[in-house]
Amino acid sequence: MRTATALDGSKLLVRKLTERRVWQKLLRERLNEPLHLNLAAAVVAVLGNYRSKVEWDLIVRPHYAYGVLHAADQARAAGLSAVTVIEFGVANGEGLMNLCALARRTEQCTGVRVNVVGFDSGVGMPEPLDYRDHPELYALGDFPMDQAKLKQALPANAELRIGALAQTLVAFNAEEHAPIGFASVDVDYYSSTREALRLFADADASKYVAVPLLYFDDIMFETHNEWSGELLAINEFNAQQANRKIAVDRFLPTRRIFRNARWLRQIYVLHLFDHPWRSSLKRRREVAALENRYL
Repeated sequence: MRTATALDGSKLLVRKLTERRVWQKLLRERLNEPLHLNLAAAVVAVLGNYRSKVEWDLIVRPHYAYGVLHAADQARAAGLSAVTVIEFGVANGEGLMNLCALARRTEQCTGVRVNVVGFDSGVGMPEPLDYRDHPELYALGDFPMDQAKLKQALPANAELRIGALAQTLVAFNAEEHAPIGFASVDVDYYSSTREALRLFADADASKYVAVPLLYFDDIMFETHNEWSGELLAINEFNAQQANRKIAVDRFLPTRRIFRNARWLRQIYVLHLFDHPWRSSLKRRREVAALENRYL
């Protein structure tokens, strides 16, 4: 296995900045932001700590950085020593290795251990079932993996679950693991997403932090819609679950410094209405009161 230093985020950032498509994306998003914020971000990039760089979207895969830090902060607030983050759809493994690096930096920032789990078939995508799997976009064999090479490169804080989701998720859910706080769903198909979301239907709400975040990668193309793909799987999950609902975090852009990044529209909240933190009727604080300055 490689050591954690081999996953240095700055080196990955430098390599990413040599790619033309990365610059095109940055220019599209950042040119729509105020000039003073872009200038301030340059200062944060040089002098800021990890948390501030996450706040200013200065981390490779800012959606991963935000989700992992959010999960760890919740775990720490709840008195938990560890949290689990998941990537559904590993493909060549770059995203998973980036997630491992972010987990390590988040641990240093929060003191919470972050365990990383990746789920993938290991052999590329299966045959699409019908139009709901978007065969106009994805096909059999897409996004293959070099299993041996990736397993050798993964650090100690990560594990790779290879096989059909219907089997690997059952085995994973039967095991003891830290509560789940964040998951990236990047399996493209409706059928695969439907299987992935079964992980969030367990009757034991303690298997999750109070407010887990989900990132859905495949919802932004022109032909993505609520009658197929990941969006259909979300709608079906919501229809089938009485105490679990997945909803987009509609006001996330208003809570961020930079508000035009596409990923902000791809973050969803897993609402666990049966979680003790949300379902307890016992008051946990003093009575809230407002001051009337006219009186």
